Amino acid sequence: MFKILLSELRHSSVLMKWRWTQWMFFNFMVSGTRSLVTVQQPAWLTAALGHDVIMPCKLNLSHNEKMQATPVLYWKYNSSVDVYPPSDQYEGRVNLVDDVNSTDKSILLKNVQWTDSGKYMCKLSIMTKTSFRKKGNETLLIVHDNMLFNLSGHNDSQLQCEVNVTRDPRIALSIVQDGCKFQNERDPVPTLPYAMLSETISLKSKGKYECQLHLNEDLIMKSIFHWNPLEPVVVYPEPWFLYVALLLVPTIILLCLATATLLARC
Repeated sequence: MFKILLSELRHSSVLMKWRWTQWMFFNFMVSGTRSLVTVQQPAWLTAALGHDVIMPCKLNLSHNEKMQATPVLYWKYNSSVDVYPPSDQYEGRVNLVDDVNSTDKSILLKNVQWTDSGKYMCKLSIMTKTSFRKKGNETLLIVHDNMLFNLSGHNDSQLQCEVNVTRDPRIALSIVQDGCKFQNERDPVPTLPYAMLSETISLKSKGKYECQLHLNEDLIMKSIFHWNPLEPVVVYPEPWFLYVALLLVPTIILLCLATATLLARC
């Protein structure tokens, strides 16, 4: 009886190991299949206020993978709002860049507003040998206005740079000249839907000045200003003594000639 029980336990153990091996093999195959399908998005991109912007999303397939059906595309804003298919907020402002059967799943966002600032994620429901979902790594959309970089209206000896941009503590404005960086203070008006960044420096030497907008170490945009002031014009005083001398010389000569003539007649 004991031998029979021991034999059954061994058989059960072998069966469990076999099932575990099958399950591991299945997961390996599925994960291997999924690893052959990737969705790529840039970490961030910029858009000028009121302009259009393309939100890139690329579906990459290995040579061994074949789609059984057209992938279903979803775009999300801040993980909750539907961008594509568009919700009311994005109705009429979002179009696919390419055909639905293309691996390019980018969308065109029209008339960018300050409220469009945020993170966008591309998601795909894919059917190859199995059905699964893949998503990108999110793209941060940074909205900005025109960068103004010129002499200060109040003082021609000061250079000022201003820009309105998406509110983010990682974004900083600075002016660079000859390797020296002058960085701005944080936005003093936190109630606005965007940050008003400004930096002003005194002009000390001629050359090239750059106003740079950074997201951490990444350069978002820049503007260049060349300052080549004219050399000051030296104004000398009028040489009045020279003028008088020049006038007196011919007068003295005439007097001498007249005197000599009179003496000769005498």
